Amino acid sequence: MKVEIWSDVVCPFCYIGKCKFEKALEGFDAKEKVEIVWRSFQLDPDMKYVPGQSVHEYLGKRKGGSAAEGKRMNDAMTAMAKEVGLEYDFDRAIITNTMDAHRLIHLAKEHGMQGQMKERLFKAYYTEGENVGDMDTLVQLGVEVGLPADEIRSILQSDTYKQEVKMDQALAAQVGARGVPFFVFNDKYALSGAQPPEVFAQVLDKVWEEEKPQVIGEAGEGYCNVDGTCN
Repeated sequence: MKVEIWSDVVCPFCYIGKCKFEKALEGFDAKEKVEIVWRSFQLDPDMKYVPGQSVHEYLGKRKGGSAAEGKRMNDAMTAMAKEVGLEYDFDRAIITNTMDAHRLIHLAKEHGMQGQMKERLFKAYYTEGENVGDMDTLVQLGVEVGLPADEIRSILQSDTYKQEVKMDQALAAQVGARGVPFFVFNDKYALSGAQPPEVFAQVLDKVWEEEKPQVIGEAGEGYCNVDGTCN
């Protein structure tokens, strides 16, 4: 079973959704059969790093309000994150462009470390106040999950994976994703938002049942049982 997840590193619901999905996956009997693919989605592709700009100010401005109103919204999100065991610290969060962070996730996929890289970037942004648009920071975070520093720096100094990020964004539009997180199961079923673990579990079970071969008719001649008897 393949599960594709569109998300942005600076999307608070995306980290919460990741936790809820993983909780459902823990209780899924066939979790070893699930392939997770992280897809890129930039909520604000034109975003630029502005030294000193707080996330409260940024959010308030996007919503047509003040920094104080932005802080109230972020405080509510912090409480929501805490319910799933996450510690958000919006006072330290650094607003920045996420293109390079997404490119790092694409590199991590080539090394079989995509999930680890996604988790590390989420934690760096939401808990540790790291600038996930800064090259040196991204190199350090990539090294922490096991990626080669020289390769990371070489990738980030080039245009490698930029097209892949844009293709993921275009694919999101094709599958109907207007926001994130957005989950697609086996190219057939989609869930939008940080759904409760029970909802994710129901979809996992449904898709898995559909993947199983359907037995038509009763066993006839030329059939061996698991006990070793044959007809």
